[in-house]
Amino acid sequence: MPVDACRALGLNSGMDKAHALDTVFAALADPTRRAILGMLLEDDMAVTDVAEPFEMSLAAISKHLGILSRAGLITQERRGRVVWCKLEPDALRDASIWMQGFGQFEAVHLDAFERFLQSELPDDT
Repeated sequence: MPVDACRALGLNSGMDKAHALDTVFAALADPTRRAILGMLLEDDMAVTDVAEPFEMSLAAISKHLGILSRAGLITQERRGRVVWCKLEPDALRDASIWMQGFGQFEAVHLDAFERFLQSELPDDT
């Protein structure tokens, strides 16, 4: 069940939260959907404006928007003849809280890791 639907129904059990997290992470798994969320960080947008930078049909964009809506990451609202998309700022709260549980581990230092790899791997030049 989508995050917003779980909240509306007052479902707070661990299984419902796990399903909500699954839905959010599944929505975030697609690069097009992540790009759409990035665009909506700036401001609300009409569906046609969301679709403009992508080389896909309006129907394909609408499917992506539907997945984001069902995950509770965005809302869509009809204003006259135009459907507007709005980012839901609290939608990632549960996912963020879940991910913070992994913050206890020391971050990987990529520069040091790259130096290690360079010292261990044979030079191909």
